[in-house]
Amino acid sequence: MTVPFHLGVRAHDFKRCPLPQLIDKLKEHGFPAIQLALHKSFPESVAELGALSPGAAAYYGDSFRQADIKIAVLGCYVNIIDADPAKRAQALSDFNTHLRLARDFGASLVGTETGSVGQGYTPDNFTEEAFLEVVASVSAMVAEAERFGVTVGIEAGVNHPLYTAQLARRLLDTVPSNNLQIILDAANLMTPDNYLQQEQIVAEALELLGDRIAVLHLKDFTIKDGAIDIVPAGQGMLNFAPLLRYMKHKRPHIQGLLESTPEEHLQLSAQFLRKMYNEV
Repeated sequence: MTVPFHLGVRAHDFKRCPLPQLIDKLKEHGFPAIQLALHKSFPESVAELGALSPGAAAYYGDSFRQADIKIAVLGCYVNIIDADPAKRAQALSDFNTHLRLARDFGASLVGTETGSVGQGYTPDNFTEEAFLEVVASVSAMVAEAERFGVTVGIEAGVNHPLYTAQLARRLLDTVPSNNLQIILDAANLMTPDNYLQQEQIVAEALELLGDRIAVLHLKDFTIKDGAIDIVPAGQGMLNFAPLLRYMKHKRPHIQGLLESTPEEHLQLSAQFLRKMYNEV
């Protein structure tokens, strides 16, 4: 019996709409799971990230639960290594609010990237000092997650201090807690210099991170004007077969979430991935 493909989507890749309409769209596309960043999909319910209330969490959590849609990732993408101490403290506080309320949402994983020690891209992110800043913040986040029995999901990316799978593995080894897991996005590991070695990069990521991958993000890329250009799954150069093979045979029932796929492209991207999943 074939293991079903649990393909979901980021809720905010749909055009902003009322909750009942969003749920109808998710059902229409056959998406059983979402990544929910409440402040992006329903900003009226989150005046500020830290002001998120238990009532809001319960309202949205109950609505998705009744529709049989799982919140695979509660998104709280904040800059956990902001060079401004006050802004960093606020980012960690906002993340902790999401950890505290995750169970009210019916979610067990709260996800973020590491952010940047500067504004946007900076080579300062590629230093040992930047990595140690990540360790300090993630250690505090994981301690809070352990208190509430939920999980921190960290996503690596080429412009951040966790710019390789090796560094993500080092973070897991440095913060020894099962309440720390990885959100793997293979496209985030691609650069104009390494994309031709994508087979090796993906294989190494799957081997190094293995059963510490909680969720996969599924998006594609091309090279445009000498830079990585993110495109919907199936419209670029990423070979999804190793990722889908891992999902199907190594980690049955793990959730994959379409990302950076505008609403008008969701159907074709989902068809592309579902067909490949059946073939691998």
